[in-house]
Amino acid sequence: MDIVKALKISAAGMRAQGTRLRVLAENIANAESAPDTPGVEPYRRKLVSFENALDRDSGLRLVRIKGVVEDKSEFGKRYDPHHPAADGDGYVQVPNVKSLLEMMDFREAQRSYEANMSVLRVSRSMLQRTVDMLRG
Repeated sequence: MDIVKALKISAAGMRAQGTRLRVLAENIANAESAPDTPGVEPYRRKLVSFENALDRDSGLRLVRIKGVVEDKSEFGKRYDPHHPAADGDGYVQVPNVKSLLEMMDFREAQRSYEANMSVLRVSRSMLQRTVDMLRG
């Protein structure tokens, strides 16, 4: 495979995983948030979806973000009758974010980002060695 193509593929993977990491960090940051008033929905977990896209210049199929959508699963409930957003039974709706799941997804995205970074480093090193050989 052409080194430039490997660089493009790795860069696209890093961009996609970088976006995924940002969305996961937002989910984690809002996992314990709750609305201030009754009837207002809490933070809704976000999900990232990927797709293959043809890069017409290089003829490569690269990964890209298809979209960031809200998870439509049900909110949790926490009993806290003194909270300002508590309903008549004393329950407060809480985000549909499961911190452990988000942390596992975060670690997976981080590893994928690091793998693409390694390919980028190796490709760059090979390119530099080729240039050095041609010079000397």
